[in-house]
Amino acid sequence: MEQVLYRVLSVLFTLCSELDGSHFRGGIISWRPFNNTASGTSIQIQIHQRYFWNRQYFNPYLCSETDVINKTPIPVYDSLKCVKNCTSSNYPSAGLSTSMTTTDCDTNLMILSWAGERYDNFSILLTTSITIGYNSTAWLVMPQIYKGGGIWSIVNRLNLALRPDNYINSSPVTNTLPVVFYQRGVLVTHVVQMADNDATDYLVCRWSNSNSATNYNQFDECGSVCSGLPPGTTLTGANCTLSFTLPNANQYYGCALQIEDFFSSTYTIPMSSVPIQFLFYGYNPSAGACATAPSIIGDRPDRACIGVPIGVQLTETVEIQTYCPGQTIVDLVTSSPIGMTHSGISNPSPNLWTMILTWTPTAIQSGPQSFCAGAIDNSSLQSAPWCITYLVDYESPNLIVPKVVQGSASPIGTVFSNQSLFSIQATSAVGRPSRNGTNVCFHLDTTNASVLCYDAGYSPNVIYTGYTIVIVTTLTWTPGQSYYVTMDSGFASGSVFCHAESAPITDKTFWRFDIWNPARSSTTTTTTTPPTTHTVTSLGTTTTSINTACTTSGIVVTSTNASTTTTTVTTTPPTTAGPTTAGPTTTGVTTESTIPVFYPADFENACKQPVAIMSAIMMIAFMPIQTLAMYAAFTKFSNTFKPSNTAAKTRHQQRMKNILRR
Repeated sequence: MEQVLYRVLSVLFTLCSELDGSHFRGGIISWRPFNNTASGTSIQIQIHQRYFWNRQYFNPYLCSETDVINKTPIPVYDSLKCVKNCTSSNYPSAGLSTSMTTTDCDTNLMILSWAGERYDNFSILLTTSITIGYNSTAWLVMPQIYKGGGIWSIVNRLNLALRPDNYINSSPVTNTLPVVFYQRGVLVTHVVQMADNDATDYLVCRWSNSNSATNYNQFDECGSVCSGLPPGTTLTGANCTLSFTLPNANQYYGCALQIEDFFSSTYTIPMSSVPIQFLFYGYNPSAGACATAPSIIGDRPDRACIGVPIGVQLTETVEIQTYCPGQTIVDLVTSSPIGMTHSGISNPSPNLWTMILTWTPTAIQSGPQSFCAGAIDNSSLQSAPWCITYLVDYESPNLIVPKVVQGSASPIGTVFSNQSLFSIQATSAVGRPSRNGTNVCFHLDTTNASVLCYDAGYSPNVIYTGYTIVIVTTLTWTPGQSYYVTMDSGFASGSVFCHAESAPITDKTFWRFDIWNPARSSTTTTTTTPPTTHTVTSLGTTTTSINTACTTSGIVVTSTNASTTTTTVTTTPPTTAGPTTAGPTTTGVTTESTIPVFYPADFENACKQPVAIMSAIMMIAFMPIQTLAMYAAFTKFSNTFKPSNTAAKTRHQQRMKNILRR
């Protein structure tokens, strides 16, 4: 019965294509090998397709969240085919199916998107260097769209030639909302998400074009939406940032880009080319609209990367902030991985709206999986897109809770006011965050006010070395005060792909410390009356220099090289207690340094070899002495209990008795 339904829907789809030429809304094609080490003549790869469709095109069968839950196929029976240089490969001649599994269904009248994706795994020859593409009709018709109404063409370069480092390449990955809203006549800066499993690759995005004689894919890359944005639009390829102004309200604008990866910035030929096509929509705010569009907030910032295990249910809360009375959230347009379900929109408190995402990743989804969302209010104002990447089958590094004994963070407890070195350890090797705005902050416990913050994205005062993060501060702490430390999401970032992030630390009890108050040590006599009068004289104030290397920090820093300019951090014992001063800092490209951090466990490990050697020497030295002692002991034992000696002693004693009787 289910197959019959799909066949009927396929017929309806074919008939509708003659009546309605506006069903395609864009998409993405990417690929990756399961093993990037070449072995033999072929390798297993995975091709990922994601497309957006006009929900009304499939009328009367309109999608809903039930289709997301049930993973309903989208009845688009077409194929992703090889379109160039096909003889170099054993890519299937009939192509790969484009029948999608439902991931998102949006009923907003300006979006009406039915989105889906699919994965295909198969073995392919290492000689493969082909262009694969999905080509058909048609985009939105004019005047609905600024430029369109014709064919669509979306293509990807699949090249398995070995990279200069002799590994097999993985293409970049990206994600987007099907439709992004922006107000007409307002200058827009829009960033397209892009990342690569080959972490050292240099990524650049460019405009797709239809000139098959000059573009890398050697095929029409964009069909009717080439140059689909208004004149004057600029594209910064290195970070894939668009800048433009939409001239008309109630009109769509097609955006077609290719994201390409290069072995380094000095290479001129890309290793792959990933297409991304989607729509912008221009609007005029309605009368009485809030001056501020809603924004998506929460613990995870835009473009965060989060490690998640296979088979474990993930629950993520999308929080939306509104800013005016009467401003409500009516829709949350999404672009999700297969199996991620979306709750309804709730309003748990004034100006706060939430949607709950629930997802259990499967083995076929290993690797990067993206989620994007955009909130729309009752005046058609849309938030900036909020996109995060889930790195399936990878665990994010976590910061270890500080402990007093064999601690993972230092200092804790009471320290001097000139304490300048702080360190904390993670559960795996960590590195600098891939984006700025990732802060570590020190707060005054009594007021919760921030007294010092460093942006770990670039600050040379934050140093990453192995499993440890060292923070070099330049503040004199207030005696007698207590402080605590907070860290943004991603303060500890992993070393794989998009650098999976540690969870944010906002709990004021997680890492705290107190500053020693010398005023409490004086010669003042203090008396108390109840129940009995006592006189207590405290120790006198010392003027001995404080050696900061002997505080509870447990760290001795020899030198750092935290930026392109060498920076040396030196702690000099002052004549009186005072702050230490870090060397000058220079922002810019940073080079990580190696800081020797010596914990009690390290001391134990360091002593194991000397102790073992001394034990062996002592054993060898005492062996002769022990041998002589044992020989004497056994001789004494033998003489004492030897039967002939015992009998002689008995006769001697009897003889002495006889003599004494006389």
